[in-house]
Amino acid sequence: MRGMEVFPLDATSDVPPYEQLRVQIASRAASGELPAGTRLPTVRALAADLHLAANTVAKAYRALESDGVITTEGRRGTLIASVADSTEARDATAAYAALARRHGLTREEALNLVDRSW
Repeated sequence: MRGMEVFPLDATSDVPPYEQLRVQIASRAASGELPAGTRLPTVRALAADLHLAANTVAKAYRALESDGVITTEGRRGTLIASVADSTEARDATAAYAALARRHGLTREEALNLVDRSW
């Protein structure tokens, strides 16, 4: 598999396979283990590798794309999105900036809080 190794899913888990796959890819992208631009296997290839139905993998990919974790770029395939492309990250950042302003924080004070939380 080019670009990404997928770890086996737990067939005995109560968590559905598509959700296990979604969590695995999302957490590895968030940790940097799968950096932005990493090409993911096609739905069919990954389904075959994991012995899953193609619809199961497609469901995980749709959820990841909706969350801004991956992006589909036609012939280039499905890639890990950059953090800058993440709708969720942009929305959370905008919400935090608005909250900090409402509370009268300066930009520096708001960034210091982020640094301490990091």
